[in-house]
Amino acid sequence: MDNSKYLIVNADDYGRTPGVSKGIREAHLRGVITSTTAMMNMPGVETELDLAAKDTPRLGLGVHLVLTSGAPLLGSDAVSSITAGRDRFPTLDEFIENLGQVNVEQAAAEWDAQIRKFVKVTGRNPDHLDSHHHSSYFTEALFEKMLTLADLYHCPVRTLVESEPVSYNGLPEAMREGAKEYFPRLIRKFRAAVPDRFISTFYDETATSQQLLDILEHLEPGTSELMCHPGYADGILIEGSVYNRQRERELAILTSEQIREAVQMRGIDLTNFRGLPQKPKN
Repeated sequence: MDNSKYLIVNADDYGRTPGVSKGIREAHLRGVITSTTAMMNMPGVETELDLAAKDTPRLGLGVHLVLTSGAPLLGSDAVSSITAGRDRFPTLDEFIENLGQVNVEQAAAEWDAQIRKFVKVTGRNPDHLDSHHHSSYFTEALFEKMLTLADLYHCPVRTLVESEPVSYNGLPEAMREGAKEYFPRLIRKFRAAVPDRFISTFYDETATSQQLLDILEHLEPGTSELMCHPGYADGILIEGSVYNRQRERELAILTSEQIREAVQMRGIDLTNFRGLPQKPKN
């Protein structure tokens, strides 16, 4: 039995602001970050991806599919079931309230535009797909569209399965029971490449050194993904997001000598989604 432990440390929200992107690059160069996902509808994301290619060529790069922040690449009319006449995407709460009215074809077209922009800027397919606020996992239809795109672009996706017993704590509570049924069924249908488990507990008040040390101490064999949100709280972030100064605390922890040594002492191999075994197609 292989007891090897592999850990993907993925920083969400690359491109959200210059300060967030800078913090993620630093967390890779000086810390344990191995992967990030870019918000392709954010102003200036092209510049930040160019900097990643230049300064952090070993950093895994994926796409953070967006329906709940910023403006749609296709324009408001093309995603009218989501934007409801506004020129920007709704907030998370507004998106959930309107979930039953969302046209999944519109959502998929916008996601495809975001991925195509990534390919145009970077010259390659994304390492993996995940989504802002986990919106692509909220319904079976949205998740199926995400997996269709992952299949088209030949890339893995984030799993939301958190250890045993299986839980989906990253989703709003009302959605978790449904996800337990359609998530594994669709993963099997698409033979999608996913990590063995997902770790969401390093966030906000639980984003502490002790919490991260506990995660590393109890890491299970196989490949796990740890989600995190490091960055610098620049003015754009402070004005536009309630999760701002918390990112600087995460950055300090993820670049600390204590955490780097803990990873090494426990024999944990840091990797990214490029190292994830691809599932053979039938």
